[in-house]
Amino acid sequence: MMTGQPIIILKEGTEREKGKGAVSNNIAAARAVADAVKSTLGPKGMDKMLVDSLGDVTITNDGVTILKEIEIEHPTAKMLVEVAKTQDDEVGDGTTSAVILAGELLKAAESLIESEVHPTIIVNGYRVAAAEAVRRLNQLAFPVKRDDKTTLRSIARTAMSGRSVGGNADFLAGIAVDAVQSIVEEIAGEVRADVDNILVQKKHGGNLTDTALIDGVVLDKERVHPRMPKFVRDAKIALINRALEVKKTEVNEEIRIRDPGKLQLFLNEEEKSLKTMVDKIKASGANVVLCQKGIDDVAQHYLAKEGIYAVRRVKESDMKKLAKATGARSVTNLDDLSPKELGKADLVEERKIGTDDMTFVTGNKKARAVSILVRGGTEHVVDEVERILHDALRVVAAAIEDGKAIAGGGSAEVELSLGLKDYAATIGGREQLAIEAFAHALDVIPRTLGENAGLDPIDVLIKLRAEHGKKGGKSMGVNVMTGEPLDMLKANVVEPLRVKTQEIESAAEVASMILRIDDIIASKKSPPPPPGGGEHGHGGGMGGMGGMPGMGM
Repeated sequence: MMTGQPIIILKEGTEREKGKGAVSNNIAAARAVADAVKSTLGPKGMDKMLVDSLGDVTITNDGVTILKEIEIEHPTAKMLVEVAKTQDDEVGDGTTSAVILAGELLKAAESLIESEVHPTIIVNGYRVAAAEAVRRLNQLAFPVKRDDKTTLRSIARTAMSGRSVGGNADFLAGIAVDAVQSIVEEIAGEVRADVDNILVQKKHGGNLTDTALIDGVVLDKERVHPRMPKFVRDAKIALINRALEVKKTEVNEEIRIRDPGKLQLFLNEEEKSLKTMVDKIKASGANVVLCQKGIDDVAQHYLAKEGIYAVRRVKESDMKKLAKATGARSVTNLDDLSPKELGKADLVEERKIGTDDMTFVTGNKKARAVSILVRGGTEHVVDEVERILHDALRVVAAAIEDGKAIAGGGSAEVELSLGLKDYAATIGGREQLAIEAFAHALDVIPRTLGENAGLDPIDVLIKLRAEHGKKGGKSMGVNVMTGEPLDMLKANVVEPLRVKTQEIESAAEVASMILRIDDIIASKKSPPPPPGGGEHGHGGGMGGMGGMPGMGM
């Protein structure tokens, strides 16, 4: 350094960006992601058509689906995709709002950084503002009872607003509420609604209104043998987690038969062991077998002969739902199969849905797992309805678990924005600027709702603020039809409290994380692996994994 000789510590080809340049680059990337989904927000939001590298088409306005499908390269932009994924995992709805809010918080921070406010001060201010916003949200929330069907349907409908289901939102909201209410259970004094206990099966064909809630489990599988009964009443169900086939040995073995007569003996022994399996199932009293693995042809024949209905290769997740719905216990060793391990159902039958045969396991008094069979004109419609139902089921479950809801339509954001501006004045110092910026950023939600409905966003905001200043105006939101303020509680536009708190917390966290980055060191990209072929066959496709012992590939 004394002689002016530079010291190189980074590998050749490494890119480095420091200081304000790094911050503004990150903010620009995050805002680009937010802008990509902005037009999908609200009842008048537009859809996106996504075409992947294989040419498969997805048409949706679900924020998280859009961000998952588009292949994002920029590392900061990927952080915003994580926000949407977290929001989706936690509450199912509010993914677009969370991403838009994070983008707006970064935009507000950028102008503060240009005014020489240090990023750490902005981060501290944002943290204080987010905590205050969540506290105020809890005050704005109102209680929801788990059997209050009307409010829960409003919550489900709000999650579906602006989606492609149109006039069928009420119908689907009813199905979502009934499904969640049937799987609610109390564990250690806490109300739990685990949406994983609801199996959503989709089959295109028919009409959207043919979508039905089934009290039991629907499997996209048919019986394994045509001579088996098409339906079984008063079913006793065995869930088997092993293959009903002759077991292969763990080690490599070779059996040599020199005498042709011995070959027949060997085959007879194989057949005998399969018959023994079926006899054990029959002895347990089971008349329906749902197997997670394969069933040998000979075993199928014996099962059909005994009049037992069997299905093979049932997914593990479906096996868990079947256990909950029927009370059966999954068995690995057939010797353990006894009457008390069996589940019960009134009816197990094979029904033709569209062009495919499906197995319906229905009618159980204590069922804690239900299914929704989604129908629709085309595959794209059915896929989108499945995504819409996922959101609706999650928000209803969140409302039941927390027992709290809040007015939607941008009303909560306007109320928080006004409240935080007053709160900022009580804090003082430079953090005050960050809290004011946070309050200003919250306006992006009602502004975007108006913008997407073709209204003047500034007019919408001015009218809303005036209404919120009046007594009893806390639940006034955007009426996207007229542009005038409307009481969202009277309009039945309601969201679970968790949607809003998660949205604000995750947007504030990701904005803070991005603002704290002042140095980006990006390694040189590795060249793509050579195409497969040559003397190593498929060796090229491993992408630099060669020579790594114990990979178990």
